[in-house]
Amino acid sequence: MIPSTFPPKDEIARLTARALLEIKAVHFNAETPFTLASGLPSPTYIDCRKLISYPRIRSVLMDFLSVTVMREAGFEAFDNIAGGETAGIPFAALVAERLALPMTYVRKKPKGYGRNARIEGAMTEGQRVLLVEDLTTDGGSKLSFVDAIRETGAVCGHTAVIFYYGIFPDTEAKLGAHGVKLHHLCTWWDVLAEARAQGSFDAATLAEVESFLKAPRAWQDARKA
Repeated sequence: MIPSTFPPKDEIARLTARALLEIKAVHFNAETPFTLASGLPSPTYIDCRKLISYPRIRSVLMDFLSVTVMREAGFEAFDNIAGGETAGIPFAALVAERLALPMTYVRKKPKGYGRNARIEGAMTEGQRVLLVEDLTTDGGSKLSFVDAIRETGAVCGHTAVIFYYGIFPDTEAKLGAHGVKLHHLCTWWDVLAEARAQGSFDAATLAEVESFLKAPRAWQDARKA
C-alpha cells in the first residue's frame, strides 16, 4: 500500500534513530574502536541489516523512506527501484512494493559467467531509476551502482538510504557532481541525540562519539595502528 501520511522530517529522523537503538543496530565503543571496511578505526558502528528481522520497525521505516522520496523527488519521479547488492536488495523490494513499481538489483561486479550481468531483473532504456541502499558513509560505493544503471540506458539521479553518516562534508557534493541527489532518514547526529535522550550509553562514551563525529578524520588519524 502506498503510504499517504507525511510526518515532519525531524520526527522521521528521531523515530528512525529510536528504532535503530531499540533493536541494538547501533554500537558505540570508545575503548576498543571498530575497524571499518576502509581499515580505519571508529567508535561507532551501525548494522541496518538487522531491520529485516523486525517486521513492525521495518514496515514503519520503509513507509518513512517511501514518503521521503515522494516528498523530496516527486510522486511520479521513478519507473524502477534498484537495490544495491546485497544490503540494499530487501529494502528496494519493500520500497518498490509501496510505490507499486518494478524492482531490480545491481551487482557489485559482473557475475563472471552467463550474461555477465550487473543488473538483475528488467531495466530498460530511459527508465528513471531510484537506487536504494541501507546506508552511505562518504557516497563512494553508490557511484559504481549508478554507473552500472546508466550503462543500460536508464537514468539514475537519486539514491535513498535509511542511514547517512552525515559527518563527511564532501559526501553530498561528490554525489551531486555525479548527478545524484541523496535522500535519507537519519544521521549519526540524530542517533547521538536520541541516545542521550534515552540514556542508552554512558556519558563518557557519548562524549567520545561526539568528538569523533565533529572531526572523524582527525580522530582516526590519532588512532591509526
